[in-house]
Amino acid sequence: MNRSVRALLATALVLGIAGGAAGPVSASVPADGAPGSRPAASGALRAQDAPDARALRAAIDGLPRQDAVAALVRVGGTNGSWRGSAGVHDLPSGRPADPAGRFRAGSVTKVFTAATVLQLAGERKLALDRTTRHYLPDLIPAAYGKVTVRQLLDHTSGIPAADLPGRNPEEWYAHRFDVHTPRSMVASATAKEREFAPGVSQHYLNINYTVLGLLIERVTGHAYAREVSDRILRPLGLRSTYFPGADPRIRGPHNRGYQVFATPGGDVELRDVTVWGPTDGWAAGDIISTTADLERFTTALFDGRVVRGPLLEEMFTLPDASVRTHGSGEPARFSAGLSVFTLGGRQVWGKTGGRWGYNSVVAATRDLSRTLVYSVGATDAKGKDANATAMGIVVAAFGAPPAA
Repeated sequence: MNRSVRALLATALVLGIAGGAAGPVSASVPADGAPGSRPAASGALRAQDAPDARALRAAIDGLPRQDAVAALVRVGGTNGSWRGSAGVHDLPSGRPADPAGRFRAGSVTKVFTAATVLQLAGERKLALDRTTRHYLPDLIPAAYGKVTVRQLLDHTSGIPAADLPGRNPEEWYAHRFDVHTPRSMVASATAKEREFAPGVSQHYLNINYTVLGLLIERVTGHAYAREVSDRILRPLGLRSTYFPGADPRIRGPHNRGYQVFATPGGDVELRDVTVWGPTDGWAAGDIISTTADLERFTTALFDGRVVRGPLLEEMFTLPDASVRTHGSGEPARFSAGLSVFTLGGRQVWGKTGGRWGYNSVVAATRDLSRTLVYSVGATDAKGKDANATAMGIVVAAFGAPPAA
């Protein structure tokens, strides 16, 4: 985690992200044995291990405010659970945010994609160390012929990003209903020179998971969305989770998403960005879900009920220590579908997601003593800086990162 993010986390912890009581806050701490909770590993919950309800409430109190209009939070694990929501369903009505509302989970989609690929590897329908070109010779050119499936999973392929319209929020907004096909995005990316030799560096890019989505389709003969639904969504009972295809709307109950835009006069305005085309994300970032469904998925995944046996370790294994982040030289921190941080003196594995109007996370300690899922109605969900409300929730749930 870079120094600027550490500073944001520390600031969020000190200030408590507390504002005026502009938005409603609801919270609950279910009793042991409540749906979504797990019995304490020791047989008795220690008070100091329980979620810090006061800090969690403070992290979402006062919504809506400048950086976010709503927050839906679920903290769980063997050490107890906490549920909270704050903010508004929409700004015009000001009615409370729906804690069960659906939202765009963005790059959390990659965890589902990675899990599906690893299931297929367990069934010997593909091999992680075989080249991607072996499976997709008509799509992956010879220049990328040495890229393996594993290198797509951990973003060490060297394939550059696809060319998509949008250099700033205004341009993205103007093109929000453009339809992008996975094959055209891969063709755009692989027409360029590689960023680095496969396996040498790590660069987190959607294109890796776009290729993996096409790989899933090739080896199964089924559409990506159908395969993930059959393998993960239906078996786990994730009834509020779905893939939108080209539909720019969010089906069912959901809170509205907003984005800050600059005005010609130098001021800013909030625009409703709830309806937005999802096709640029696809297998890398288009899933729509709820906090309850994502909590169930996270628990099942870490429990070994989605990816079984040794292949699950791929999700908790970083590239070789010699592999550094492309452009910054920092240590690689992405595995197959997940990334890792140190928070509160312990390793936390998870995945963030960002789509216009929505920030999300799934995260947990490896032993499932603590899990976190949130959706934050961030007003700058695609910004370069971390969202203050989201970071406040992370600190309240897991603790602060180590000092710089």
